[in-house]
This record gives sequence, structure tokens and C-alpha cells, in this order.
Amino acid sequence: MGTKVISIETFRGWLADGEELAVLDLRDPSVVGYASPLFATNLPAERVLSEIDRFIPRHVVRTVLVDGGDGSAERLTEELKAAGRPNVFALAGGIHAWIASGENLPTFDIPGVDFSVAVRDEKDTPVTSVEELKALREAGEDVVVIDTRTVPEFARDHVPGAISVPGAELVLRFKDVVPSESTKVVVSCAGLPRAILGAQTLIDAKVPNAVSYLHDGTKAWTQAGWQLETGKTRTYGAATKAARELAREHIEALGKGDNLPAIDIVTARQWAADPDRTTYLLDVRTPEEFAEGHLEGSLSSEGGQLLGVAYRTIAVRGARVVLIDDLLGVRARTVAHWLRRRGYEIAILLVAFDAGQLSDVA
Repeated sequence: MGTKVISIETFRGWLADGEELAVLDLRDPSVVGYASPLFATNLPAERVLSEIDRFIPRHVVRTVLVDGGDGSAERLTEELKAAGRPNVFALAGGIHAWIASGENLPTFDIPGVDFSVAVRDEKDTPVTSVEELKALREAGEDVVVIDTRTVPEFARDHVPGAISVPGAELVLRFKDVVPSESTKVVVSCAGLPRAILGAQTLIDAKVPNAVSYLHDGTKAWTQAGWQLETGKTRTYGAATKAARELAREHIEALGKGDNLPAIDIVTARQWAADPDRTTYLLDVRTPEEFAEGHLEGSLSSEGGQLLGVAYRTIAVRGARVVLIDDLLGVRARTVAHWLRRRGYEIAILLVAFDAGQLSDVA
């Protein structure tokens, strides 16, 4: 049988039919940038065969491959069919044909900037400009900058003096990073999405401090002509007992009204094995905690990344998402608080990782 190529008209129908669908943008990440015009999951062609199981765990899910016109989609469609994935298709004309058809808006989830700006406008999230931050520091004000990106992103560059606390860790680590209630807190990222959501997370969690987001983050800092800092200069440490106690209190405020379903390991296993529905088991703890022990079949998926760019991990549209955390559950509930508002079907699984008695822990 020849390569399965579908037209833009057919693809448009699939996007709207409500059935599970995965779309992979095969182009180089440097070309794709922050988000594909299709809001597809970016998985470069050379990595598809080795990594597709992580992104699309069920082999029967309809999968559309979109390339930049180099023929890689049709080639990989054949190779994936031979590897036991019967429902893989190439989009005729690739990404350029899609854009030429006038269909150049995201088709899945909500762009991170759009979602965060909507949150900001709804909640009236306080904002601080880089000029205002600089003036506060020069005036000797008690102010701390928290960078909510992943630690590797923080290490690449960040506003000088910032502390690395990825978004899902904010409530859990807050007391250790900001011990004084009088300290002004400014939340930063590279631009807007994770800074706004980070600031509003702390505000909704009712921390006592004055909290704002840094408008345009590192981008604005460099545009002002100032140098960024590099390296893992200041990062969060292990959460102390006091921090965990405060987090337990404040996560209740953040999650009030969320009504998130809680499941057990047996249910998670049943969902993951369901032949008719895709379920992601996403461990939102730190990569280091995941490496020390995790549930077999789960994926390390830092909560901070999921907050801003969930589609980079969750490739199957219509899938269930199980967020895995320790028994305190602060990070899972933080991530779920926002993903639920973006239309994802979420459940929480809390595991006693430190009990040493779970045969499921790898």
C-alpha cells in the first residue's frame, strides 16, 4: 500500500470531529520557534522513530505528520506503518500548504501568551516593568525576582539576582525563597506566559506578599540595554518543613473549587492500558526526584513546562492526563489548576515515593 496522504480539507474535518488526533510538526525546532502554526507537537524528523512512543503511546491513534516540504512526512509515514502504526498520514503540501490555505492560526489548546493575557485581564494581575524593578533595587527596596522557567532555561540567561523556582514549585518552595512577608515578589520568565501564571498562582494561593509579574521578562531586560546573568546562580533547595506546611495551607486556597478527581495506582494502570483511549501519566516533580524513583510507564514532565507549553508533551488531542506527585500534591494541584482551565481532562495521582514499599516504583 502506498503512502497515506490526506488533503487539507480532510485534515480540517479531523481537527473538528472530537476524536483523538495527534499532529507532529517534523521541522527543526529552530524553524518552528515557540509554536507551530498548527500548534502541533514539534518532533524533528530524525527523532520520530526513536521518540514517538513518548508522545503518542497508543499505536492506533490517528497521527498526521507535517513537514516543511522536504518529503520527510511521506517517508516517515511508510516507516511508522511498517513499525506497527497503521493510522499515520502525511499532510499534502506540509506546513506551507496549510499556511497558504489561510489556515495559519493554532488549532489546539490556546497559545500560551493568549491564555496568560486573558488570565491577566480577568484577574487584573499586577505588573512591574524592568525600569521599575531596577529603580526598586537602586532604592534599596526589599524585592526578590523569581524566574519560573525550567532550571536549564534559567541557567542559559536570567534577570540578574533572580532565583530559579519553576512554576509548579512556586507554592511548595515559597516560604524558603521568600521568608519575609514584607518582601515584594516579582515573577519573571522569558516573556509573558509563565510570569503571569506564576504571579497569579501566588496571588490566588493568597500568599501575604505583594506579588507582580515582570513585563516581558528577560526580553524586556535586554531591550533596555542591560546584561542578563547566566549559570545556575540561585536555585531553590529542598523544601523545608515550614515551607511544606505553608504550601499545604495555601494550595487549598489556590485549588478551591477545582474539584479534581483523585485516582489510585490501579486505576492509573487501567487507564494507561485502555485500548480505546490515550492516557498520559505525567510526573510533575523535579527531574531529580523522578530519577530517584517513579512509577513505571510515567514520564518526567516538569510542571513549569506544562503550565506554559503543554502541547509540547501532550501530543494526542482528547487524551486523559494524570498528574503524578508526592503525597502533599502541591505541584500536581498547581498544574491542574491551570490545565483544567485550558480544556484538559485532568486527574491527580499522589504516591508515597519515600515509603519504599511500592513495587510499581522504578
